[in-house]
Formats: sequence, C-alpha cells, structure tokens
Amino acid sequence: MPEERRNMTKNIKQQKCLIYCRVSDSKQSAEGSGLLSQEHRCRGWADDKGYDIEEIFRDEYTGGGDYARRPGMMALLDHLRKNKRNQYIILFDDLKRLSRDTRYYLELRDLITGYGAKLECLNFRYDDSPEGEFHEELIAATGKLERKQIARQTLQKTKARFEAGYYAFNARLGYKFAHVKGHGNLLVRDEPVASVIQEALEGFASGRFGSKAELKRFLEQSPVFPKSSSGKIGNNVVPLLLTNVVYAGYVEYEPWGISRRKGQHEGLVSWETYCKNQDKLNGRSHAPARTDLNKDFVLRNFVSCECGNALTAAWSKSCTGRHYAYYVCQNRKCEYKGKSLRRDKLEGEFEEVLARSAPPKQLFTVADKMFRKLWEHRASAQAAARKVLEAEMAENDKKIDQLLDRIVDSSSQTVANALEAKVEKLQRTQLVLAEKITKTGQPVRSFDEMYRTAMSYLANPLNLWKFGGFEGKRTVLKLTFSNRIEYDRKTGYRTPDFSLPFKALGDIFMLEKLMVPRGRLELPRP
Repeated sequence: MPEERRNMTKNIKQQKCLIYCRVSDSKQSAEGSGLLSQEHRCRGWADDKGYDIEEIFRDEYTGGGDYARRPGMMALLDHLRKNKRNQYIILFDDLKRLSRDTRYYLELRDLITGYGAKLECLNFRYDDSPEGEFHEELIAATGKLERKQIARQTLQKTKARFEAGYYAFNARLGYKFAHVKGHGNLLVRDEPVASVIQEALEGFASGRFGSKAELKRFLEQSPVFPKSSSGKIGNNVVPLLLTNVVYAGYVEYEPWGISRRKGQHEGLVSWETYCKNQDKLNGRSHAPARTDLNKDFVLRNFVSCECGNALTAAWSKSCTGRHYAYYVCQNRKCEYKGKSLRRDKLEGEFEEVLARSAPPKQLFTVADKMFRKLWEHRASAQAAARKVLEAEMAENDKKIDQLLDRIVDSSSQTVANALEAKVEKLQRTQLVLAEKITKTGQPVRSFDEMYRTAMSYLANPLNLWKFGGFEGKRTVLKLTFSNRIEYDRKTGYRTPDFSLPFKALGDIFMLEKLMVPRGRLELPRP
C-alpha cells in the first residue's frame, strides 16, 4: 500500500501543465485581477497538485470573445498541436479567461480537448454529467451577457461624453488627456507639437503654405513633429490635420448621430481659420509644390534672367572631381542660354537687395508708433463691433426659424432639401459669429506679443533669411516680394517689386520730400 501511494505521487509530479492568464487590457494587468495575480494563484494550485509547469501563456487583449485574435492563446494552441503526446493540463483561474462568448468558448474547449489536453479551472469544477455540462455552458453564457452589457455601458457613456462636448476617443496628435477639475479627462495642448500644428494650420489658411505638399514639407522639417524612421510623415497626416474639427475646438461623430458642437477643450486654431482651410481645400485646385526646390538652390524659379525666363540650377563637376553650384537660363531664344552664374555671386547680391529693403531705423520707429496708435484705435472700436455681430446673429436666428417653418409646411422634398441646405449654411455662419463675439473686446495679448515677430521681420528681413533655415528663406521670398526678381548680368538685380508692407513703408518714408517754395504756386501778377 505505501508503495502504491509513492507511485501515485510520482505520477502526479510528472504531470505537465500549461498555465494561461488573460486580462482585457494592459491597464488591468497592473490592477487587482491582473496577470501577476492570476499567475500566482495558478502556480500555487500547481504546487499543491504536484504539477510540472512547462510554460505560461499570457494575453492582454480581449479580442471581443474571439480567441483567434489573442496571440497568447494561439501560441498555446500551437504548442498543444506540436506536443500532442504530453497530454497537458491547461490551468487557468476562471472560465471567463477562455472566452466571454458561448460559441467561442465551446469551440475553444473542443479544440483543446481534441489535442489530448485537459482543462482545469480554479473557480470551476468540470463535470462530465449533463448537469455539469449545463452548468458550464450557463457560466459561459453569463460571461457573454456581461461582455455585451459592459460594451453597451461603455458605448452609452462615451456617447454621453460626446454629446456634452467632450472628445472621448484616443487623443489626437497635438493633444493629450489630463484630469481637469469639473471635467474629468479633458483634451489639453501637448506641447511643443501643439504649437507646430497651430502654426501649420494658420499658415495654410493665410497662404504661407500654398499647397498640402508645402505644409507636409514644413512638418517634416520640424524637429519635434512625430515622423517615421525615414524622417517622413504619411500622406494622410496633412489632410487629417486640416479637416478635423477637434483642432478648431469642436466635436462631432456622424456614425453615432452626434452633430457638430462646441467642445469643452481649447482649439488650436479658431473656427474661422478652420473654415478658411475647408474653403481652400474645396475650392480651386492648387498646383503641387515643386519637387526641385531644395536647400542647395533656394532662389531657383524665383530669380529670372533678363529675358524673363526663370533661372534653373544644378551642380557641375569639374575635371578634378570638385563640385560647383550654378544658376543657368535654359531659354533657347536667350543670348545667355546655357551660360552659368555662380551661386555665391547670385545669392550674395540677393542678400544686398534684402539689406536695402529694410527701412532706416529712425523711420521704422515712427512706423512702429503709427501701428501702435492704429492698434489702440481698433481696441476702442471693439464694443461697437460686438454689437453689430450680436445684431447679425439675432437676425440669422430669425432667418433660421423662418426656414424651419417653411420646411415643416413644404410638401416637396426637393424644396425641403434646398431649405435644409440654407439652414446648414446659416448655422455654420452662426458658429463663426459666436466665435467672433467671444473674441471681440480687449485683445487677448498685447501689441508687443502679437506683432513682435512681424515687426522684427519688417525691420530686418535679412535676419530671417540668414537664420531661418530653408523654410525661413522661402518665407522671405513670399513675404518680401510680389513677383520674380530680374537679374541683369552686367548691372545685377533690377528694381524689385516689393510686397505691400515694404512698398507702403517705402512710399511713406523712403521717397525724397521737397518743401513747397514760399509764396503762391501760380505765377505772380504784375
């Protein structure tokens, strides 16, 4: 008899087992019923039974009840398939760990037992009797019910958050979730990426970036904007940034019937800026940005030959193997076709043009004072502007009510659709007016904070050219000049056509002023 007991103990100790642990998400793994606690219970059970633990399989993904979507479970099944002779015991702490779906649970149970393994659960005792099978299936069905109830509650809560103006999905690029008193989890700016996106969206609306390709290049050159290992961003990133209402401070989700509404979070740009970007995207198509613009030849396609043709550029290799940078005219009818210009000479003389474009310091000081007086005048006129906006908004409300009444009374679906389109357009206008009213009043920031960068640029555009990088140089070309600059090989750059700010400063301060002579202007009478 003692010998039989020793043999039984020996056989039990030789029994191999596999442990399976699962939680619904990675966050849960660190809490009460996480992976560590399940593994600890299963190890203790195996020690008491004398099982030899061969391997432990873990999952941190729910799979919606489908075991085939769980890498840990698929690895366990593959291990059973390759080692059918071992007749493992599969140890887990609760039936719900296998699946919260009755069909998937029964499939998985039959699959495991088909490989010769035996299921053993810490919270449930398997019984081959009809009552035992019914009890097992009942528990599996209860797990399915709980899963669907949790999914319904999650959906209801998420939808309610959206309806209250809270963005409830994963935080968009440039935002992060933070716990804010009175709001719970709320989207807040994630710096410095948020400022980069704000600059990009406002730059597209203002015309600083003429196309999505230019905007994409700006984001790729930003050192803080997330990129792939190759230093590029996906082609869908820019369209998503431009069209997502979250960046304007609004939320919507059409699949759940949640219409556009003001969000509880702060937008990176104004609603007006968002609308400008949509108009630009949906309006006339823009030519794609030139792919041959690069850091080596920033004046390519901007400086023209005296024949009027834009200069192109390229590297030239000498017989000694050294490389030289040249600009060249390719117009067949030009007498200088194929005759190159050294890059250093052309760009060096261009910097002299930029240096001459800045107004004298004393005159710029006068201009600064004029702009400050204009700023103060505009600030004093904000109260009147607010009343005008409020009156316009009230008038639009009346128009919307009238249109809604006509929609109700209309018997024609075509007429009703046309009226609904007008209502939608007016509601969009109301959003813009409401945003303008909230911002009408005292300036959010002072004159120095608002215009420091612009005034510094007007005072000396050469600084941005020298220290602003490739994008800074392209910005200087767009902001300082209205057209291409013509270059004469004998006399250098001809008089450039400056943009409005520099032209206005030149008209006011740079023209020679002559005093009117004493006496009357007409000829004196005898």
